[in-house]
Amino acid sequence: MRSVIRIQDAVFYAYHGAMSEEQSIGGKYEADVELYFDFTDAAENDDLKKTVNYQQVYNYIEKKINEKKYYLIETIAVKIANGLLRDYPQLDKVTVRIRKSNVPIGGVIKHVEAEVTKARNE
Repeated sequence: MRSVIRIQDAVFYAYHGAMSEEQSIGGKYEADVELYFDFTDAAENDDLKKTVNYQQVYNYIEKKINEKKYYLIETIAVKIANGLLRDYPQLDKVTVRIRKSNVPIGGVIKHVEAEVTKARNE
């Protein structure tokens, strides 16, 4: 059985971007993470130790988003995906989406989003 746990619309204030103003003023970033693995045993036994603790995953996302300033949201998405696959051996695949609001592109848009999907066997 393939199962998924999703963390959606986690919101952070961070200091990323190619422009110096973005890195000094900061802005709102959102993250979605999909964790693919078989959690049948955890569900049948109602056992947190047999699943992925999404509080810990949230804390990891927050740490990665705030540990340093990046030029690209693509970089943040890849770093989070790689770290989750490294730290959680039960994961088969992860999808990470990072959204940036208030993008200075000279037009009106809701946000820009970078998405990466990585599987353990790739």
